[in-house]
Amino acid sequence: MSEWESAEYEPSLPVSEKSNALTRDIDQASAERIVRMLQLCDAQMFQEETGPTYQRLLSCQMVRTLMEVAERVHLILQDPQDSLVVLSGCGTSGRLAFFITSGFNKALRQLNRSDIYSYIIAGGDRALFSSQEAPEDDPKLGMLSLKKACEGKKRVLFFGISCGLSAPFVAGQLNFCLQNLDVFTPVLLGFNPVHQARDELIPGCNFTFRSVAEKMQELAKGQKAFLINPAVGPEAISGSSRMKGGSGTKILLEVVLSAAHAATFANTPITYHSVLQNISAYQQTLDKTYSRRVEMAALVEAAGHSLACGGRVIYLGWGSLGLLGLIDASECIPTFGADHEDVRAFVSGGYQELNNAEGPLSSLGPAFCISHEDFLQLVLPDLSNKDTVLLVFTCSDDVNQVAKLARRVRVKTSNLHAVYHLTDRDTAEQADIIKLCSSTLNLTWPADPPASWSSLNMQWELSTKLLLNAVSTGAHILKGKIYQNHMIDLQVSNSKLYCRATRLLQRMSGQKESECEEALLKAIYRVDVLTADITSCGVKSHVHMAARHKKVVPLALVCLLTGCSIKEAESHLEEKPIVREAVAVYASKVISSTRLMKYGPFKNN
Repeated sequence: MSEWESAEYEPSLPVSEKSNALTRDIDQASAERIVRMLQLCDAQMFQEETGPTYQRLLSCQMVRTLMEVAERVHLILQDPQDSLVVLSGCGTSGRLAFFITSGFNKALRQLNRSDIYSYIIAGGDRALFSSQEAPEDDPKLGMLSLKKACEGKKRVLFFGISCGLSAPFVAGQLNFCLQNLDVFTPVLLGFNPVHQARDELIPGCNFTFRSVAEKMQELAKGQKAFLINPAVGPEAISGSSRMKGGSGTKILLEVVLSAAHAATFANTPITYHSVLQNISAYQQTLDKTYSRRVEMAALVEAAGHSLACGGRVIYLGWGSLGLLGLIDASECIPTFGADHEDVRAFVSGGYQELNNAEGPLSSLGPAFCISHEDFLQLVLPDLSNKDTVLLVFTCSDDVNQVAKLARRVRVKTSNLHAVYHLTDRDTAEQADIIKLCSSTLNLTWPADPPASWSSLNMQWELSTKLLLNAVSTGAHILKGKIYQNHMIDLQVSNSKLYCRATRLLQRMSGQKESECEEALLKAIYRVDVLTADITSCGVKSHVHMAARHKKVVPLALVCLLTGCSIKEAESHLEEKPIVREAVAVYASKVISSTRLMKYGPFKNN
């Protein structure tokens, strides 16, 4: 049994919020150790069930549930008239809902079939690239968006994705499905057991996420609803569901939809063995990716150096791998309190490749400019050796186009790297690109069956996701954005993150929950004394105010650990942006001051 599975291990926290014992000191690790720790954490996704407490990805019941849901998709594919499969989520979950929907609709169009998949993301399409997390707290918005997407449909299979079983936006949608079971079959996808779902009453509603999940659990006995909620272990960076939560979401949805497509278009039955085999293919992908730990560590080192010296990390991608770059970059803002310029991504074809529901969003500002042409116009002119540029492509992309862009980048910086995937039958010439890059990480995959081209592409995607997650996470660790293995500089942009911030402060300081929430509010409002007006406000008001400030949680933690004022804490963090160092500097100053008061100035004999 893993340590986190013990009933005594952080018992008040759900699995998705627990800290991972494997990464307790990841903030002090070298790039190579960071990658090794990430590998061990990701491997937990595929660990077999060891007891009755937590259902795992490879549990017998989990595989059977995946088969049952795949059969429902298969029925819709056979008779798509007035039917729809909807994938919905917030943040990372919503971005992956979009990503997977796009891929499977594209597969249908290649077969001259109509699209049957639709996605919903809290905050709309702008949330694909930027932090729009406040809508997570609006269950009515979730319900209305689902109602609008399914207007006129007589049969809807709805996937509500919430890694922590906590997002009110998704709870509102699932509750709506439960009220309309004649049309909707709800599927809840997340990574906590039902008893650990968020149990706070949602403002304006008479239900909690847990009460909705419990109703679904009861209905699941008659296959009127489904729960796909294996425990995959705590995240490497506590609560960062973009990591294992995102990878697990991709794996589970693709296993279900791929099985349904194979049954419909290749006459391949949905069996226990075939589903298990599909999951195992992703496990092999993980192992193959991390077999290149040395090269991954070099990328982490380069990206970390860029961020630490005020430079940028830039992904230039092609096809679906380019879209994964966009997703990874967008997640750095809320996760690490990063500026949108710190990690940027651009994809060949821009919005044409994206093919999102709302169309081009470039008019919203530079953060929404995503094509290679935008990169050439907005970023290339002032590119320097401080910046790290990473090319991400496969053997099916236009290698000449990749080389052409690489040459233009190389004129500006030598800090150019490449990650690319190819098959063992690929004969495309990569020599020009290799010569231009400081480092290259190529992964060669078998071209022969049983893997189809589409399943191979999904493996390339997961591999790329793991690589980019490692690069951006490792870079921010090396920059000092992590305290032990916690996201210390997260944005307090919704009620879930407000609660997470309070718990984080309590865990880091060892002080009472009430004192930690008080420190958080002082940091949000930048005051040393809380007024009645502040304390009488609800979480919604606090979250709105928190959006105006940076380093809210680090500021609160420094105050808690040192007892200093807000202004003093701001000064310490300006001097030493890494919280661990800011606390140490303050402590040394206090010790020196105390010694001076007690002994007077030190004099040489």
